[in-house]
Amino acid sequence: MSYGQGGPQSQWDPWKPNSQQPWSGGADDGSPDWAALAEQSETRNKRRKLLFIAGGALATVAIGTAVAMAVVSANDGDPEAGPGNLPASASIPGSGGATPSFAPTSAPPPLDPKDFISSAKKDTAPLSADTLFPGKQLTMGDTVYKKGATADTSNCASVTGGTLPSILTANDCTRLIRVSYVDGKGDIAVTIGVAVFDDAARASKVKAQAVGKKNLVQALPGKGIKGFCDAAVCRTTTNAYGRYAYFTTGGFTNGKDVTDKNTDVFAVGNDLAQFTVNQIHRRGQAQASAAANR
Repeated sequence: MSYGQGGPQSQWDPWKPNSQQPWSGGADDGSPDWAALAEQSETRNKRRKLLFIAGGALATVAIGTAVAMAVVSANDGDPEAGPGNLPASASIPGSGGATPSFAPTSAPPPLDPKDFISSAKKDTAPLSADTLFPGKQLTMGDTVYKKGATADTSNCASVTGGTLPSILTANDCTRLIRVSYVDGKGDIAVTIGVAVFDDAARASKVKAQAVGKKNLVQALPGKGIKGFCDAAVCRTTTNAYGRYAYFTTGGFTNGKDVTDKNTDVFAVGNDLAQFTVNQIHRRGQAQASAAANR
């Protein structure tokens, strides 16, 4: 602070109203030192700019620091932990909450193949010796049987013997299909007869009436199979499945009689009877599958 004429003078502040302005060099001409004032004003402006720049830099540093802290916090912990590090409010679809439930359903029961081969109304697939006994041979276990002649007639009684003709007629047999097979050596031949009825009840009745009696389906030679069972004693079987009654007549091609000791003849007859019922069942399976897919 300086003292001039008239006592002490307050320091001039250009931003303070009514403050006393300094005069240059103590001159008494009453005019202000404009050069000095301009220099002071420029100095103050430079200070303000420096303050603004410094403040902005500090703010930028502060914001950058905050962002950096936030990034570090978000990635804190095991980077391989994955979804397990989600905050409590976060969730992964399917990782929690109620498990969706569905109304219980039940698939319809499978169709019974036997239903389709027990009635002429359902058993409508093509039927012939070739559909029941396809190909030129069949294999049961380790044995191969060669196929011989086939025959098909609507006059069931005409190709049967014993009491069987009357039994078939009484129960309205509609067809009788025959086929013959011979073993690999050509020593044993068997004719299979399949009698067809309108329903399973009639086929079952035929079985009950024919079992244990001297009934037979006539042997069918031809196509590589010699005549057999013309006069010799042969082994016969009777059974039924669905609307079909099936029979076997088996014996030696050299005309020898079959006895209880000829287990090989029994084995061939049993194989071919089993194959026959298997084929009838497959017929039912094919029709049941076709009906299920419609």
